[in-house]
Amino acid sequence: MPKHRTAGQYTLTKSQKFSMAGVAALGAAALAVSIVPGNASEASQAATAEISTSPAAFTVNKDVQASVTAQQVAAAKDADAAAKKAKAEADAKAKAEAEAKAKQEREEKEAASRAAARKPVYANNLDGWIRQALDIMKKEGIPGTYNGIYKNVMRESSGNPNAINNWDINAQNGVPSIGLLQIIKPTFDAYHVDGTEHNQYNPVANIVAASNYAADRYGSIDNVNSAY
Repeated sequence: MPKHRTAGQYTLTKSQKFSMAGVAALGAAALAVSIVPGNASEASQAATAEISTSPAAFTVNKDVQASVTAQQVAAAKDADAAAKKAKAEADAKAKAEAEAKAKQEREEKEAASRAAARKPVYANNLDGWIRQALDIMKKEGIPGTYNGIYKNVMRESSGNPNAINNWDINAQNGVPSIGLLQIIKPTFDAYHVDGTEHNQYNPVANIVAASNYAADRYGSIDNVNSAY
């Protein structure tokens, strides 16, 4: 009969140790199998979540960037269009102003040419002097005719604008009669017409001043038939 041994006194045989080691190994393997699938599932879910969310974030960022870029492009186009419009308006205004100025200058030049064409050219002789004097007298409202002036000129100076009387009473008083119509200086000064030369020897100024005096005293140079 084998001897009774306590638990502390019990000794496992070699075969028993191998058996127990095998059982322990099998249990550990089972435990590992039962734990790993759970952990693996959680890791897989985390990876899946990361994979599923990362592309979405990338897509959102890409869309925002594309929207901003599109807005910038649109703004640049609008600014360019506004600049082109402003330039076109400025060019059109400058062109219109240049055309208006050119037109005004052209019209002024044409008006001057017409005025020059209408301006009479008087001969530098008795006929021309009388005709020029008559045009001035007409503007000033001084009466007189070509024949009335001509007859008095021929009687007074024979048509010599430099004629001077050095022997009559006027000459003796120091104011000789001068020019085509033999007018003395005080009378010439009093009846001189602006726009003509202030010179007794100037034929046109002499005729106009003498005719103005004759109109005031006799009504017209036409009414003068002798010394006046």
